[in-house]
Amino acid sequence: MNLQLAQNTKVLIVDDQALAKGYMKYSLEELGFNKISYVDKINLALTTIRSQRFDLIICSYNLKREQDGYYFYDEIKTNGELPLSTAFVFISADTNSDLVQSIIELQPDDFLAKPFTVKDLDRRLSRVLTRKKVLHKVYLCIEKQDFIRALSEVELFLANPKHSEFFPLALKIKGEMLTASGKFLEAKEFYLAVLKVQTFTWAQLGLVNSHLHLDEDEQAEKLVLRLAFKPDSQLAAYDLLTALQIKQNDFETALECVIMATEVSPRSIRRHKTAMDLSRITHDYETQFEAAKKIVRFAKNSIHDKPENYLNVARAGIDYAMTTDAADTERLIKQANEYVKQFNQAFPKAEMDEQIKVINARLFYLEDEKDNALALLNQLDEESWDTEGPDALLDKAKILHDLGLHERSQAILEQIEVLCQSEPDKGEIFLHYINQEKHEKSTIKHSSKDLNNTAVDHYQKGDLEKAIEIFTQAFTIMPKNTSIALNLMQTISSKAAKFGLPSVSSKQLKKCITTIENSQLNHLQQERYHKIRTNLDAME
Repeated sequence: MNLQLAQNTKVLIVDDQALAKGYMKYSLEELGFNKISYVDKINLALTTIRSQRFDLIICSYNLKREQDGYYFYDEIKTNGELPLSTAFVFISADTNSDLVQSIIELQPDDFLAKPFTVKDLDRRLSRVLTRKKVLHKVYLCIEKQDFIRALSEVELFLANPKHSEFFPLALKIKGEMLTASGKFLEAKEFYLAVLKVQTFTWAQLGLVNSHLHLDEDEQAEKLVLRLAFKPDSQLAAYDLLTALQIKQNDFETALECVIMATEVSPRSIRRHKTAMDLSRITHDYETQFEAAKKIVRFAKNSIHDKPENYLNVARAGIDYAMTTDAADTERLIKQANEYVKQFNQAFPKAEMDEQIKVINARLFYLEDEKDNALALLNQLDEESWDTEGPDALLDKAKILHDLGLHERSQAILEQIEVLCQSEPDKGEIFLHYINQEKHEKSTIKHSSKDLNNTAVDHYQKGDLEKAIEIFTQAFTIMPKNTSIALNLMQTISSKAAKFGLPSVSSKQLKKCITTIENSQLNHLQQERYHKIRTNLDAME
């Protein structure tokens, strides 16, 4: 260890084990470090870094109190409280798959597995701190978001042969700065040139990103599919695949990609939120409910732990209950109420009475108590609506539509659209969903709960045309519901027996068959499906 480098380095150690802190103190002092601070809790670490700047943070991944190292690192990166010029090193006695995936995803400056020797520490810290020192000017430009200046600084760095051991990292930064500056064609040419010399994973991922920005989707897809099978690029590849499918409005495939990513790295709140938004667009209410529950689970004791998370689970549970078979409704109502209870326990001072009233009104509606639902809505203070977020407003729009107050529902959806455009935190996926909701709710006047029953009434009266129209509406907003798919198939089959099978019905049948064959049918459903298919096959 360069003694001057060690003496000039201000260090923060975050560890709650006394023995570990003692050994780290001894090891660092052996290497010449003398500006060392220690904390044993994340809240103390946050307070410390907000009042002082450190050159090196050494953090235990497996903290036992409050947040762990994962969420601490995630929080300071999300808040912009970790300067690029500050080195961040994780230490852990664990090397399980969850930790390995977290390290791949979070990309700290280094990771040290316990036990390690003073010699190990010397070698690893020397390299990390030297890298931070020689690239200091570049990092400062990036921190100021002066990407053009950062490009100039990195070019100067690459022109100096004495920095050759850090050239791969400098090249990676150059590609990122070209992209950040909007120079996508230059970035593409740069990555292609790098890959002719060596197939760096970062260069391949950068090339995919360049292709996406240049609307070269086919090239992007070919490359990213190969990267999805490599452990060191799997997560980034899934993210790029998700982005590609969203860009192409293939939301079903995008949802599949992000779900695969959450299975590899389950602690990523960002991906669970993306899954929730995509499942709304695709009317996959079960996945929406599961994603909302995972956000609550993994957000606890982190920057992401918010009252809205619990209420969103209750809302998603109600959405699911509105669109599934009656047998599941009671279970889902119970779970929705449980998350409202958890919200009250976790955030007893949160002032969200209006939002709770809306949730309770939706629960009343689920239990066919429409008068009670309307009475609760009449208690709401409409003047507070302007200060509420998109999720709370969306819940109001849904119950108003279900109760037949369509104009008020549409007005709120338009309000959400304006809110999303002025405050883009929700993102383009959520805005797409709101536009979809506006269209569907303007054309489909019945609630999802009532659609199937209304269509059945028309079928039993022999009005097959109207029954198909309403079953189609029901299937549009409940495409995963096996019973509705069977009802629509049977109605189309009955009409086809009299008038033949038009091409538009063939497309509907294919969608119904996909839903049914991807579901677990009970004995009666299997018999019914077999009979409908036999009748349809006989008409061909």
